[in-house]
Amino acid sequence: MQVLDFLASHVLAFALFALLIGLLIGSFLNVVVYRLPLMLERDWKTQAREILALPSEPQQATFNLVLPNSQCPQCGHEIRPWENIPLLSFLALRGKCSSCKTPISKRYPLVELACGLLSAYVAWHFGFTWETAGMLLLTWGLLAMSLIDADHQLLPDALVLPLLWLGLIANYFGLYANLGDAVWGAVAGYLSLWSVYWLFKLVTGKEGMGYGDFKLLAMLGAWGGWQVLPLTILLSSLVGAILGLIMLRLRNAETSTPIPFGPYLAIAGWIALLWGDQITGTYLQIAGFR
Repeated sequence: MQVLDFLASHVLAFALFALLIGLLIGSFLNVVVYRLPLMLERDWKTQAREILALPSEPQQATFNLVLPNSQCPQCGHEIRPWENIPLLSFLALRGKCSSCKTPISKRYPLVELACGLLSAYVAWHFGFTWETAGMLLLTWGLLAMSLIDADHQLLPDALVLPLLWLGLIANYFGLYANLGDAVWGAVAGYLSLWSVYWLFKLVTGKEGMGYGDFKLLAMLGAWGGWQVLPLTILLSSLVGAILGLIMLRLRNAETSTPIPFGPYLAIAGWIALLWGDQITGTYLQIAGFR
């Protein structure tokens, strides 16, 4: 209790504590981002074989978010606990496998650092409250979804739907919005992109986005209420258009190349949840409505 009382009364200490927790969670998110799509692919293949009445594949080794232990993809060296300390191990190993000296992707420590910094800011922003606990879970989930969508153009239901329900439960207690606004936020979030999807498909005959984007915006609406949706859509469209064009130019890709929209929705939704009122108020003041 003394530790909790200390954290509750010292915001900086609480933010540092959240930073450490965020670094650890970031290390786990690297595992989730890599393994969850493979787990889903294996499950889909198994279901497809059952539907097509094909012989089942030979029994495969256990593969989930816990087992097997992390290994070097180059030499198969099993990562030991002291080689898996967020940031510190990467620096101590000079960014290379301790066995074969193959360079370790810089993305792993960057994800850990991003998760730690975002967690620290959430703790500082909300303080020692239930709002912080909920927003930390949402932040970690959004980070994992963004990375998976960037890699595979996939927003797994295994992440999106539990967080959607968690947002509704949180707002049953009025943490971020009242329950009515949260329910209509989920409904409006889904239907808004669903409508754009079908309108675009009817006009062009092509699919402009995936169903995962509908669910993600519904999830954000469940957390922040319908009020966060206009700003989320505006920011995600603006940032997506600018960064998308920059990425296409850097990759020398064609404009028809699919670009995942989930990361932009996640970033915009996170911003709208934390600073939506301030951004909207500033805009209205500049526009002369206040």
